[in-house]
Amino acid sequence: MQGFRTSSDKVLKWAFIASVSVVLLLILLPVLHAIQLSFYHSESFVSNKSWVGLGNYARILNEMIFWKALSVGLIFGCLTIILQVCLGIAFALFLDRNFPGLPIIRGLVILPYLLPTVVVALAFQWMLDGTLGLLTIWSEQLGLGRPSWFENPYLAMTVVIVASVWTWTPFVTVSFLAALQTIPKSLYESAKVDGAGMWSRFWHVTIPMLLPMLMVIILLRSIWMFNKFDIIWLLTKGGPSSATEHLPILAYRRAFLQYDVGGGAAVATLSFLLLSLLILVYFYYYPLEEKESSH
Repeated sequence: MQGFRTSSDKVLKWAFIASVSVVLLLILLPVLHAIQLSFYHSESFVSNKSWVGLGNYARILNEMIFWKALSVGLIFGCLTIILQVCLGIAFALFLDRNFPGLPIIRGLVILPYLLPTVVVALAFQWMLDGTLGLLTIWSEQLGLGRPSWFENPYLAMTVVIVASVWTWTPFVTVSFLAALQTIPKSLYESAKVDGAGMWSRFWHVTIPMLLPMLMVIILLRSIWMFNKFDIIWLLTKGGPSSATEHLPILAYRRAFLQYDVGGGAAVATLSFLLLSLLILVYFYYYPLEEKESSH
């Protein structure tokens, strides 16, 4: 029996090593290939490449469209993260209570996160259609006219932010709900004995206990929202007038639509470097040791 257990442990060990190696290869190889392409001028992935060194980076950094895409990405990322965190905590506090139908409501909350992104985009396009859209009709009935949702830069940005928040807030909600259920009830009882009110218990008990999960959520959502491509491309394709075009869409447009593979790879590499810098700053101010000691 002991020999069987030892051999089983070895199989699991090598299976784990093999799976990690495959994942690393699937991640590292495309990243390294993109970095390599960024030093060449190429009109397609199969055409002849010519070495330009840092020329693509110099050209991209001197273009205002790059800095506009960066600012759009920062605005989109910051607003969606703030809304997801605030709504996620609020919904988690609501779902942490006991009331009739709680299991059903908890199941429904995760539903938007389970829907394919293309379904979400089509649903929002249908609701915001300029002629038959449900929200467009309601807006007209309220005397607000028929908004040009996808033609106005501010409305277009609002649409992609709302669609993103609606889709990914359930993930944040479930994460905070799991963290809330690990908080000892004795802390709240002690706070009540000391005369702490509801808001005082929230700020001095709930938030400090949620802080480790909060920092992880901010890191993960920052990476995902800064890289988010599908929902914006499906809704606006970066328009109107590049109002919703951030770095991933700029990289895609350069590489696949403007036949500037080197330029697109340079944009993607710069985006990767910015995210890497963000992660390094995060772990500098919030190291693993601190997270482990907080549990």
